[in-house]
Amino acid sequence: MTITGVKGFNDILPADVGKWHHIEGVARRVFELYGFSEIRVPVLEKTELFTRSIGDDTDIVEKEMYSFTDKGDNRVTMRPEGTAGVIRAFIEHKLHRTDPVAKLYYMGPMFRYERPQKGRYRQFHQIGAELSGVTSPMVDAQILTMLCHYFAELGLTEPTLQINSLGCSECRPPYRQKLKDFLQVRLHSLCEDCRRRYENNPLRVLDCKATGCREATVAAPSVLDNLCHGCADHFAETKCYLRDVGTRYEINSRMVRGLDYYTRTTFELVTSLLGSQSAVAAGGRYDRLIEQLGGPQLPGIGFAMGVERIVLLLSEQDFRKRPDLFFVYLGESAQKKSFTLMSELLQMGVSVEIDYEGKSLKSQMRRADKSRARYTLVIGENELNKGMVVLKDMDNGVQLDMVLDSHNISRIVRCNPYQPT
Repeated sequence: MTITGVKGFNDILPADVGKWHHIEGVARRVFELYGFSEIRVPVLEKTELFTRSIGDDTDIVEKEMYSFTDKGDNRVTMRPEGTAGVIRAFIEHKLHRTDPVAKLYYMGPMFRYERPQKGRYRQFHQIGAELSGVTSPMVDAQILTMLCHYFAELGLTEPTLQINSLGCSECRPPYRQKLKDFLQVRLHSLCEDCRRRYENNPLRVLDCKATGCREATVAAPSVLDNLCHGCADHFAETKCYLRDVGTRYEINSRMVRGLDYYTRTTFELVTSLLGSQSAVAAGGRYDRLIEQLGGPQLPGIGFAMGVERIVLLLSEQDFRKRPDLFFVYLGESAQKKSFTLMSELLQMGVSVEIDYEGKSLKSQMRRADKSRARYTLVIGENELNKGMVVLKDMDNGVQLDMVLDSHNISRIVRCNPYQPT
């Protein structure tokens, strides 16, 4: 009997790992450029953390969380998103005492029980960033600019930044009631999920992709027309800062977030290249969350991006690591010399491959081609006797005669660093 993986929990194979390394490496470089530090939090948290932060009436808490009671009779959950765990760690370790303005980023797996589809799985991976302690719209603009900067560094210019404001505890309740009044006479046109959302989370109806729901809400009141003066000014200033630094954006007044803790600025990076799963990154401001989880009264803003979806956007690019050098040898003496040179070069930081089985010259050359090595070096009896060898550049076919010496080989090979194709 063959044991297969769990549905929705995917293997990341060696051919794809280079792409993941690139995505993560660019994130570390860009985020740290903006002053963010990495934090690593557990994948398992107390269930209460998510019910209090995400909200009991959200789809995630109601239908998607992997929750269970452990052997200590504790109710625990495999994290469905990253923000709550980062904020819990921020509070628990009193990071605000060092500096209330904390810039943190994270990356790792998340877990939600939902129907697997392209770019969305039951174990999925996110890279995210959180910034606490500042209410200024300047921070909103910088977070959005950093996110766009990251995608530009990946070479992805197609995702479009969409922004909205969800208001605050002062202006959202009146808007929520106005929206409910609008929806009440249209309940018969809404899908089953939206009829359920109507009572406790009516804003989510605006985000529903069902045709009937979108048609029924075409004339729905806009949240942007119902902001208090503080929220309206904050959103206007955020847009002004974005324009000042040249960060392009679109207004999407129907955009809401699936998590209850968001206030004021919300945003998504959307693409048309992934079908219906258009958002590759999303986030917003959460000015009450830290306090709700038992911390000080500090505002916050952050985002998360789906790594699997970014991988799909980079599907045409090849980030597999190429060996620097492949040894092809003829004869037992050449084999031993190749092995010794390989060991020396590896210690020098040169990536080397070799055919361990001593197959024919033709077979070894085929393997060198398959490995995508940048250079090949053929060693036979003549080369050993002369102390000279031919180094071949596999990209342009240029051959170079050189002394059979590891330091000499390393000098030539390392002057042409690896570049992704």
